[in-house]
Amino acid sequence: MLDVRRLRLLRELAHLGTIAAVAEALSFSPSAVSQQLSVLEKEAGVPLLERTGRRVTLTPAGRNLVRHAEAVLERLEQADAELAHAREGLAGPLRIGTYPSAARAIIPAVLAELAGWHPGLEPMVTEVDPAEVAAALRAGELDVALVHEYDLVPADPEPGLAMTRPIFTEPMYLAARAPASVADQRAAPWILAPPGTLCHTMAVRACEAAGFAPRIRHQIDDFATVLALVAAGQGVALVPHLGTDRPPPGVVLTRLPMYRRTRTAFRAGAGAHPAISAFVSALHTAVPTPLRNSA
Repeated sequence: MLDVRRLRLLRELAHLGTIAAVAEALSFSPSAVSQQLSVLEKEAGVPLLERTGRRVTLTPAGRNLVRHAEAVLERLEQADAELAHAREGLAGPLRIGTYPSAARAIIPAVLAELAGWHPGLEPMVTEVDPAEVAAALRAGELDVALVHEYDLVPADPEPGLAMTRPIFTEPMYLAARAPASVADQRAAPWILAPPGTLCHTMAVRACEAAGFAPRIRHQIDDFATVLALVAAGQGVALVPHLGTDRPPPGVVLTRLPMYRRTRTAFRAGAGAHPAISAFVSALHTAVPTPLRNSA
């Protein structure tokens, strides 16, 4: 009989690409991951991995087994959801991932709704960039998370995960010292989020769509700081609606024909879990009406 925990390791290797990445994501040592995968190969009776020097790739049999592992893990999530419905009342931890601007502007109201509806539930919030959400959900570090996508950076499907339809939509703004378009700022210094984030990719693509590559001066992952730097004449930036609260004097926000859309993500099969359903319902209730209807 194949061990589900080892199947999870194989699934993560297929998604993350290296044993070291799997070990980091699941809090194992690389040697422990290697040992468990070797045991899985013995259980399967066929080679699942091809080792070339320090690199490891999946064999055709390994890739087929990952496909079955995805189905098995999804069914286990469905079973857990059904068992949760059979219990009386919602209780225990609910690990929630969110990006920073939503953590400030949306999540407190969501938590207040949840506390009123299900006082036994224990929401635990962690700030995480949407680019890191998939690995955290699959590893079990999160149960549900807010993820966003931009018009110029659509979300790619993630194996093993499911997402709701967009729950709210924000317009994007150019933050500068005077009204302007993105194309007008080709010679200006730019303030971007750090590389590897969706916000960074969005800003680069927006500039490229306007016919230039941004001259990056600062890389900041906090919109309040970004706006303070714009006010100080340090550059221009693209900022979503949730990041524009109380802009400092001297900052002009020009609305752009671009949007950021937010969904909730969770492990495939877990969408019917009552705790996740309660979180999604609370989110719908807490989001300001203008954001629901802004696009």
